[in-house]
Amino acid sequence: MNPFILPDELISKIGRLSVATSSKLRGHHKGSHRSFRFGSSLDFSDYREYAQGDDVRQVDWNVYARTEKYYIKRFLDEQEMRVHILLDSSRSMGEEKKWLFARQIACALGFMVLNRDDRLSFSTIEKDSFFRRKGAAYRKVFLQKVTELEETSYKGSFAKNALMAMPKDCTVLFVVTDGLEPLEEWEQFFCKLPRFSGDVRCIQIATKEEINPTYMGDVRLIDVETDEQLNVSISNKVLEEYKREREEHEKAFRAICQRFGIKTLQLVAEDGIQQAIFHQLLTNRWVQ
Repeated sequence: MNPFILPDELISKIGRLSVATSSKLRGHHKGSHRSFRFGSSLDFSDYREYAQGDDVRQVDWNVYARTEKYYIKRFLDEQEMRVHILLDSSRSMGEEKKWLFARQIACALGFMVLNRDDRLSFSTIEKDSFFRRKGAAYRKVFLQKVTELEETSYKGSFAKNALMAMPKDCTVLFVVTDGLEPLEEWEQFFCKLPRFSGDVRCIQIATKEEINPTYMGDVRLIDVETDEQLNVSISNKVLEEYKREREEHEKAFRAICQRFGIKTLQLVAEDGIQQAIFHQLLTNRWVQ
């Protein structure tokens, strides 16, 4: 049996995908991505005249035979991509469908990174969650780690405390969250992210019940973050007000992200992981 939260057929499909970015690659180690610097890959770039101090092994003797001049071959360098996935593990993410879907998104993105021999780091705001590895040999280790993440239990604010779980720098930074903290907390968090990465992307996870609640009548609502309880009589008017305030929050959330150069994409858990990857992520060119 497959021990992971990603189906076997999906794992084989996403193995053909990779994270797309136009950001300058920051890795200093060899990888599978072409940079604009010259190096020692097998991809030929051009010729230039030999200069004192150049490696004589790079001289093209065929060109010398034709021109009696010394030229060396130059090749494109290969650099690794550094990708970090920051997963919101606060209690608002704990709804079963949302938490499963968020972990599946993290698994899929991380699998793509490791499969391309790039460097992946992953964290939540829980202790002992940090993962950092490079290369395809660690794909199953990563899938197992995310699959075994316990139910969300962090009672603090994700936006206030997420910086503690960040690496120093990366090529691409994915933030997977539901975005439900107050807007002023998100603004303080997002304004600091460009110093960590030149390509920051926020994947906002939602459920259909959050977007379009079906509750009616007298209900008791419990805030999963604070455990506060509130008795409410839900009517069509109350639902309309909720939808209006939610839409305003979403609009302001996206505006904050845009101001700091952060790309955003909302994914609905019920749409499924295949729809998210092969339609939304591909369409938006977040993967290729």
